[in-house]
Amino acid sequence: MKAEDVKKIVVMGAGDMGHGIAEVALLNGYKVAMRDIEQRFVDKGLQRIEESMAKLVEKQKISEENKKAMLGNIEIFVDVGEAVKDADFVIEAAPEVMDIKKAVFQELDKLAPEHAVLATNTSNMSITGIASITKRPEKVVGMHFFNPAVLMKLVEIIRGDKTSDETMQVAYDVAAKMNKAPVMVEKDSPGFIYNRVQAPTSIFFGAILDRGIATPEEIDAKMRQMGMPMGPYELMDYVGLDVAYHSCLYFAETVSPDYKPTKWLKEKVDAGTLGKKTGKGIFDWSKGRPAIDLAKAKEDFDINDLIAIQVNEATKLLEEGVAKSPDDIDKAMVNGGGSAFGPFQLAKGIGYDKLAEKCEGLAKKFDTDVFKPTETLKKGKV
Repeated sequence: MKAEDVKKIVVMGAGDMGHGIAEVALLNGYKVAMRDIEQRFVDKGLQRIEESMAKLVEKQKISEENKKAMLGNIEIFVDVGEAVKDADFVIEAAPEVMDIKKAVFQELDKLAPEHAVLATNTSNMSITGIASITKRPEKVVGMHFFNPAVLMKLVEIIRGDKTSDETMQVAYDVAAKMNKAPVMVEKDSPGFIYNRVQAPTSIFFGAILDRGIATPEEIDAKMRQMGMPMGPYELMDYVGLDVAYHSCLYFAETVSPDYKPTKWLKEKVDAGTLGKKTGKGIFDWSKGRPAIDLAKAKEDFDINDLIAIQVNEATKLLEEGVAKSPDDIDKAMVNGGGSAFGPFQLAKGIGYDKLAEKCEGLAKKFDTDVFKPTETLKKGKV
């Protein structure tokens, strides 16, 4: 099958990610079926698509006629069999729980047409594990959209152990047709590309607090001064400290014990102060977005420390065969988080030797193997 054979996309899930992916598919000419476990969920998902498209009309991004035509291309379902009976491509957007995803794929495997590609929108689950429940593992692929799906450009296309080249290419081309920036992830590895390169920063920023090196406001003020829309600690609060905690547990189990959640993070989660969602976390959110005093910026904080550990982690992805090239990693990092430059673009300007030196120092200072420079970083050959 080729991407041009894909006429109808089915989205399994109508929540934050599901309805967003469905809207992206509609905006780019696909017929869409959206399914969830209860009628109220699919109704709500459809309402959110309608509201989003109304805003696009207001902003003159689409016409009223476009909107009506696109909304005429979506059907909503609760019954799985009815939803997928004529699907060419299915994107599952269920909660990040392996048992739930496996149950969904077991049903999809039985009910979707034989030619249909089955994609999972997961940010960290094993594609191979999900595919193992089906009789068509070669047609199962990871397709990790970023939130909000309508706005974010990056889509990671992840190969399971048995995913065929054809399936990878179809998923890549479908994402490109959706006006996204797809990147191939060639190995089913924790965090894929974007989240894996970002992961060591959780150790770094956790250690800064645990050791009393700086306050969250000092670091966030410095990052804001440098043009970041939101500092790392405010971002943790915004996403949810419980999410950060469980990510650390996952990476501690699958990548390195060094990712074990820090003392301060565990205390916050145990106390139920999870950030924006609870009104208080690292910062106080009770009156809206916390005010960061830029005058409190920690002037001796070196942004190159942060760049060094991210470039180092990116070289591990090359060594492990997770990504084909430095360009793919740079493309993922630029399109996944809005950075102006990817890690390898930054490394060229700073110098691999200087970054390797920084990693040596950080590994000793914070007593973590994750920061130790790779052979690739030390040699500076990527």
